[in-house]
Amino acid sequence: MGSSNLSSPTSPSTHISFPEPLDGELDGELNKLANNTFSKMSLKNMSLKQLYRNQWQNMRSWGSFLDTNRMKTPTTTKQWSRRLLRNLEFFQSNYLCVFLILVIYCILTSPMLLLAIGASLGACYIITLKNAESPVKLFGYKLSVGQQYLAVAIASFPLFYLAGAGSAVFWVLGASFFVIGLHASIYAIEMNDPSVEEIPFQPFVPVSSSHSV
Repeated sequence: MGSSNLSSPTSPSTHISFPEPLDGELDGELNKLANNTFSKMSLKNMSLKQLYRNQWQNMRSWGSFLDTNRMKTPTTTKQWSRRLLRNLEFFQSNYLCVFLILVIYCILTSPMLLLAIGASLGACYIITLKNAESPVKLFGYKLSVGQQYLAVAIASFPLFYLAGAGSAVFWVLGASFFVIGLHASIYAIEMNDPSVEEIPFQPFVPVSSSHSV
């Protein structure tokens, strides 16, 4: 009985490469970002005026922030994580302005919420004027300004609830995460930051190889 060598036709097999794990790099970058942010603050610099001045000094050019020529889709998870954290650190003041713009937009487009905020601020203003003339007393007990502000805040809860403040807060947070996260993900900061290596574009195409048995 003779033996014959049978050759099977070439069968392509598809190999898909997945991005390498970050191996704790993302956690390390997050810790570095937190340390760099809080190291700029001290107990001496916690005044509102000083915080405003620090944020204003760290404001980046809006022309560079909105430069569409630097908007590129990340190709790997490693590149995305580095880009995201670098942008959050570099544009933190700009992102804060974006958040405040969304807050103002939400308030202006919600008449009931705007009315509730106006009523609360008006009550606080009246309290300030009253205490400038003479201290306010309740049943013979002198109330401090802070206690009066607290009473206004508690009394304003039902008004804010009826005005839909809860849904407004969730909308602002969701919109902020989306807008800031999208910009931080696609803005190619590696074009002007040598510490972030630029990874060349590699299309995700299945690699076909042939083998014979």
